[in-house]
Amino acid sequence: MCEHIYIHIQITQLSLTSYPSLSMAAETASPLPSKITSIKTLAESPGLTSIPATHAFTPDLHGHVTSVPEGSIPVIDYSLLISGTPGQRSEIVHELGRACQDWGFFMVINHGVPQKLLSSILDGCKGFFDLAEEEKQEFKGNQVLDPIRSGTSFNVSVEKVFYWKDFLKVFVHPVFYSPTKPAGLSEISLEYSKRVREVARGLLKGILESLGLEGSYIDKALNLERGKQIFIANLYPTCPQPELAMGMPPHSDHGLLTLLIQNGIGGLQIQHKGKWVNVGTHSNSFLVQECSSPSNGEQQGYKDIHMAHGPSLDSVVSPAPELLVSSKGDEPAAYIGMKYKDYMELQQSNKLDGKSCLDRVRISAV
Repeated sequence: MCEHIYIHIQITQLSLTSYPSLSMAAETASPLPSKITSIKTLAESPGLTSIPATHAFTPDLHGHVTSVPEGSIPVIDYSLLISGTPGQRSEIVHELGRACQDWGFFMVINHGVPQKLLSSILDGCKGFFDLAEEEKQEFKGNQVLDPIRSGTSFNVSVEKVFYWKDFLKVFVHPVFYSPTKPAGLSEISLEYSKRVREVARGLLKGILESLGLEGSYIDKALNLERGKQIFIANLYPTCPQPELAMGMPPHSDHGLLTLLIQNGIGGLQIQHKGKWVNVGTHSNSFLVQECSSPSNGEQQGYKDIHMAHGPSLDSVVSPAPELLVSSKGDEPAAYIGMKYKDYMELQQSNKLDGKSCLDRVRISAV
């Protein structure tokens, strides 16, 4: 099978849910050799027929969720949001609100980002993952807020069993960073980041309007002009024992919206009303995830690219006062206010355990 690359782009509070509960496998192969620093290198080891004990999980069958067919995920025509008639735009704003409330996910078509650019950024990320181990180590990074980080799994400092995934995470706004290798990746990722940021801001404006707020509400409240945009590329190499390996567990991201593209292999799932929905590989479209919505994806050979957009690091994020007013009077806030920097470090510094990071800042009395 081919490898799977997964690219995602995120805006202030989003969540990805992955798989049913898992436990460490009782019987597996030998531990991971210390010189191996990427899953790709491990997967390409000559004669590999089983995975190391360090990467083996056993599914908890009681946590299994039934999958339902793809095709029912809401689809938003972005062109109608930015250049449609007043009536068309009003209808798309309504559809955006309904998609966020009912699903937390939607596909975006006619977004204006050229197919050639989408293909180029996938190729550029493949070029990075194809670099020699020593070259990728130049961009390893050590801290959550390092502008360029590459590595494997999610947080190897706290995990007991590791995920079958390599990653590249880069801050691309308000200051643009990029690995210097491979040649051409920096230029492509700069253009890609700009184009996707425009789409994300347009979608966010429509979502805010669907809530009865001004389209510029969050721009003003959270200083999105200086907001964090994070480019994340994930690689899930082919695996000799896919039934034991896990690409990503249930988890919650730290952004408002995530815009995601994937190569043509598929494997991503999202959770809707307790059931897993397969996300197809629709050409020239983005999967958009909003705050606290579950998703899943661990197919071997899979690649994705995410783009995460958030407020400035010093912005204090809390429930909008305007949305706490109801016919019964002011409602209490369900979450404490927290600097985005602190929230981001909280989410990135813990292991992924299937819970939303929002649960850690929820006010228990509410």
